[in-house]
Amino acid sequence: MTPYTAKQQAKRQITLVEVGPRDGLQSEPDVLPTETKVELIGRLVAAGLRRIEVASFVHPKLVPQMADAEAVMAALPRVPNVQYIGLVLNRKGFDRARAAGCTEIGMVTAATDRFAQRNQGASVEETIRAWEEIAPLAHAASIRAQVTVSVAFGCPFEGEVAPDRVVEIVRRLARSNPLEIALADTIGVAVPTQVTALIEAVRAEIPHIPLRCHFHNTRNTAVANAFAAVMAGVDTLDASVGGVGGCPFAPNATGNVATEDLVYMLSRSGFETGIDLDRLIDTAHWLQSKRGKPVPSMVSKAGSFPKHV
Repeated sequence: MTPYTAKQQAKRQITLVEVGPRDGLQSEPDVLPTETKVELIGRLVAAGLRRIEVASFVHPKLVPQMADAEAVMAALPRVPNVQYIGLVLNRKGFDRARAAGCTEIGMVTAATDRFAQRNQGASVEETIRAWEEIAPLAHAASIRAQVTVSVAFGCPFEGEVAPDRVVEIVRRLARSNPLEIALADTIGVAVPTQVTALIEAVRAEIPHIPLRCHFHNTRNTAVANAFAAVMAGVDTLDASVGGVGGCPFAPNATGNVATEDLVYMLSRSGFETGIDLDRLIDTAHWLQSKRGKPVPSMVSKAGSFPKHV
């Protein structure tokens, strides 16, 4: 993965990992019915999304919005080349995701111990060891396995995070051969220059592992950060339809970058996403009606451009 010249950017493919059905909905105060979640995922597939985070296999008392993870997976149609991703935090969660038929799992560690304890009830070291245990099991079961470093750009409890700290963590994670490693701006504090610098530092350490980025729009920098990541050579970005979601463990951490906002920006910039923007906007409007309140994304309000007349 290397930075691209302007000529090389033309028609470059950028993959969006849709996290709305899991990361988006698990922060909602109300629990959406299983059939609504299944319809949402179906709409996203119809819009062209091919990697979708559909459920979290954690204790239902901790995340009641995801208590129906198995029921959601059982109701989803199997579509060629569509990966249904389950979030797992430990061996029990992995066993559930495997039994449910997830074709990809995502795991999470954090860049700081205080956030790891608040988010996962474990230290950074313990979460890395969980990844080191589960990744080989996933590989043996032919399940794709990727891992995210949360609060890689800043922590609500420990403040600034040194790039060397993130590099040290990804060095450990890379030993278990992940599909990719994601750098997450979990609370939306990053700026484009910081994104570029951290990607360069991580890429120098693990040039053989693809990187993904996950941005929140808490301070209105997510689209700019996503563009900086793409220009630095990242080919995969997380996004949430409508921009729904947030971090329930951090004060004032608002939603994920909106999928339709990224698709608009990337498409108008000459990149390929394989996603139908109009269908995506319709899905954001549909989700808004099901939530009973507006979604935060901008493109769902303004529409595409140029408009068809």
